[in-house]
Amino acid sequence: MIPDRLRIGTRGSDMALAQTHLVRDRLKAAWPELTEPGRIEIVVINTIADRVLDRPLSAIGGKGLFTKELEQALLDGRIDLAVHSMKDVETWLPDGLEIACILPRDDPREAFLSHKAKRLADLPAGSSVGTSSLRRAAQILEMRPDLRIAPLRGNANTRLRKLGEGECDATLLALCGLRRLGMAEIAQEIISTAEMLPSVAQGALGIECRSADSALIDLLTPLRCVTSTQRVQAERALLEALDGSCRTPVAALAEIEHGRLSLSGLLFTPDGLKRWSATGEGAPADAHAIGFAAGQALREAAGDLYASLLQ
Repeated sequence: MIPDRLRIGTRGSDMALAQTHLVRDRLKAAWPELTEPGRIEIVVINTIADRVLDRPLSAIGGKGLFTKELEQALLDGRIDLAVHSMKDVETWLPDGLEIACILPRDDPREAFLSHKAKRLADLPAGSSVGTSSLRRAAQILEMRPDLRIAPLRGNANTRLRKLGEGECDATLLALCGLRRLGMAEIAQEIISTAEMLPSVAQGALGIECRSADSALIDLLTPLRCVTSTQRVQAERALLEALDGSCRTPVAALAEIEHGRLSLSGLLFTPDGLKRWSATGEGAPADAHAIGFAAGQALREAAGDLYASLLQ
């Protein structure tokens, strides 16, 4: 049964709105009844992560601050769906909520932008790279220990503005985000996943709803991508085995080819001086088990040092 009104919650950034409009348009394409005026309402919710930009996420509560208010609105019944970048979603969801749909995943690679060089490898020694991502920082420092990391928070447009104002010499953004904003052409270098492994679930959009809303979950069926769901499951299971901490630089990428899922995972020290790797392979239906085993392998490889990474 199609509801008379569907309220979709989202953050208010240009990126979040573009992603929500994408979901809205796909819902309308799947269910023509929803094209009638007033059937879909977009509800903008300002999150703590959007308001507090002067401190790293790890210092104010982690990446869950991108989703906390949206999830509370779901639990309160103020919205029916919430659209998330899956890389921002906490490893464990509140009771009564679930990710009911993952859309076809977009390109997970990183885009390099700078006013000093066209490639990361060409940045002069001592240049500053702006990022708030521990994962990006660790991989940058591993590749280029002669560079400096400059704290840089904010949505994509804010970070681009700060780059233009000279707060840093370069930055990295998710390529998929630039594409969703119609700005892919400003990427000076697209860094391969062999050079820099992405964040867990980077490029994937998820739709969260109340677990009890079975009719609404069924409504999302035409939007689901099974392959993308299995890839994200594997990567998030790896993070689950590592306690899902935002204080540890973790990278992962699962791919499915010829009916087999392969997973690569990395764990770093924040300074990029130490790195541990793990891989997994198997049937896509076993995505969670493959990811969890790889995460456990990373944890065991780091040994006693892992506890210090969580502090």
